[in-house]
Amino acid sequence: MIRAAIIGLGTWGQHLVASVQGKSDAIRFVAGATRTRARAAEFANKHGIAMLDSYERVLADSAIDAVVLATPHSQHSAQIIAAARAGKHVFTEKPLGLNRQDTTAAVRVCQEHKVTLAVGYNWRFQPALQELKRMLGEGRLGKLLHIEGNFCGPSAYRFPRGHWRHDRDEVPAGGMTGRGVHVVDAMLHLGGHMESVVAQSFRLAQDFGADDTTSMLFRFKGGATGYLGTVIATAETWRMQVFGANGWAEVGDVEHLTTWRMKVCFVDRDNIAVKHPPRVLEFPPTSTERAELEHFARAAKAGKPLAVPGGDEVHNVAVLEAILRSAQDGSRQRIS
Repeated sequence: MIRAAIIGLGTWGQHLVASVQGKSDAIRFVAGATRTRARAAEFANKHGIAMLDSYERVLADSAIDAVVLATPHSQHSAQIIAAARAGKHVFTEKPLGLNRQDTTAAVRVCQEHKVTLAVGYNWRFQPALQELKRMLGEGRLGKLLHIEGNFCGPSAYRFPRGHWRHDRDEVPAGGMTGRGVHVVDAMLHLGGHMESVVAQSFRLAQDFGADDTTSMLFRFKGGATGYLGTVIATAETWRMQVFGANGWAEVGDVEHLTTWRMKVCFVDRDNIAVKHPPRVLEFPPTSTERAELEHFARAAKAGKPLAVPGGDEVHNVAVLEAILRSAQDGSRQRIS
């Protein structure tokens, strides 16, 4: 079993701990560090977590195998590098970082020190998305033509003025770092790497904080197109629809953490004028947070350098950088 320390015990850090503590034989949280230690004390006591004074003390503790980072986005790369140099495996919440230079360095240092690095893109562990990946791979949907999605909610109203999630340096392009990068990762998983993007991003609902209305158009290297919108000053909703030459598949609901259902609809080439209703596919309940943390733990035990192979974590950051450049003037930006 991997013995982990949670770094950052805000709402999401606590959610990650609760998803596995006492339920998993692959990973257990034994320690933690957070800026809001007093507020986290009751939770830590309940879950048997020893609170340490600093991140440095966590890294110096030989009884800790791995760190799980639920910290502000701008801190990820430096914290990953420090953990790798201390010989700790690292699971970080998304995104991996805010620029490709720092994230590439973080991946390189993890490889040099032979520690496992994983990023919290938990959508990949949804049975519905895994089935959608198989449908594309087996050709059931036909040639991939277009992917579109949105991930929206009231995030702009959830945090008070002065909170780090209103800091435009921490959350560039509004909902992209908290929400949109999940959709981008799912798109990369299904459609491969992206070639270019045109984006726009504005603050329309409030007179302070980050942008709240962001949208973009993508072109994939394989030729398909894509659209993504994220609005963080509205009611909760999300969806993703994949269009192929043989039909389409769609996932989406108000709640994105629970198990998804999927609607599928195929072209009937023998009766092209008939409008068939979509079929609804059901999937077994899955805790994607537990699944991603256990996947990370198994990868660390096996000595795998990247829990999710293929480099999508770094490419996701390259996509984010291109979105930020494009949003400044509306120009099409290439994604390298």
